[in-house]
Amino acid sequence: MSTPPRYSDRQRAMLTAMGLRVWSPRPPASVQASPAPAATQAPIARATPPAPHSVSEARIVEKPDAPAVRSPLAGSNRPNLALMDWDELERTVAGCRACALCETRTHTVFGVGSRQAAWMIVGEAPGEQEDLQGEPFVGAAGQLLDRMLAAAGLTRHTASADTRLHPVYIANTLKCRPPRNRNPQPQELQQCEPYLVRQIELLQPRLIVAMGRFAVQTLLNSQEPIGRLRARVHQARSIPTVVTYHPAYLLRNPQDKAKAWEDLCLALQTVDPSP
Repeated sequence: MSTPPRYSDRQRAMLTAMGLRVWSPRPPASVQASPAPAATQAPIARATPPAPHSVSEARIVEKPDAPAVRSPLAGSNRPNLALMDWDELERTVAGCRACALCETRTHTVFGVGSRQAAWMIVGEAPGEQEDLQGEPFVGAAGQLLDRMLAAAGLTRHTASADTRLHPVYIANTLKCRPPRNRNPQPQELQQCEPYLVRQIELLQPRLIVAMGRFAVQTLLNSQEPIGRLRARVHQARSIPTVVTYHPAYLLRNPQDKAKAWEDLCLALQTVDPSP
C-alpha cells in the first residue's frame, strides 16, 4: 500500500481553498472534522506562490501550432479582425451572426479581466448564467474557478482590494451559448475561433491555461483526452499552455480537484503571473 503524500503548509492552504480534504499523518481525534460547505467556507488562506522557473526550465512538450487555416470570417463583408483593437473586436462579437447560435443567445460572452494580464484562462462555451450576464465563468463553476484562482494568487477582478492577487484575463472558446448547454458543434467552434485568436494576439499573454475539452481542441488542435495532455507544458500559438479540467467537470468529479491543483502549480512554476 502506498504512503499518502505529505503536503507543505502552502499546499494544504490551496487544497483547502479548493474544497479538498487534506490527509494528515497523525490527526488529533478531537479535530477530525469535515470541511465546511462552500457557502460557509472560512476565508481563503493564501501563501506566496512558488518561485517561478523560466520557460526553458519547465518540462515543455514542443507541439507544433495548428496548420494555418483560412479564417471562416475571411472573404465576408466584415472588417479585418487583424486590424481591430479590443473595443472594435468586442463590438464585432456582439453583432456576430456567423452561425445559428446568434438566434438563441441573450448576450454574447466576450471576456473579463485585465487586458494587460500575463495569464489567459480559456474556457469552453457559455452556460445559462453566462448567457444572462454576458460574463464567462459565473454560477457554481465560476465560484469554484474564483477560489482556485485566489488560492494561486490570481483574480479576474481588475480592481481587487487584495494587492497580493495578480489579474488574469478570461475568455471562452465560444462567445454564444449553445441551446440547452449542448456541446459545441465543429462549425460553431470554427466560426468563433478567429475571435479567440485575435484576443490572444491583443493580450499577448505569457501563459495560457486551457480549461476543458473544447478549449484544448481549439488551442492545441488535438483530440487527445485531457488526462493524457495535462501535467505537461504545451505550446499554443508559440505561447506556453497548460491543460486542465473545466470547473464544471470538477463539480461533478471532485476527486480530480487535486489534479487541477497540480496543473495550477505547474503553471505557476512555468510563468510568473505578475504583469
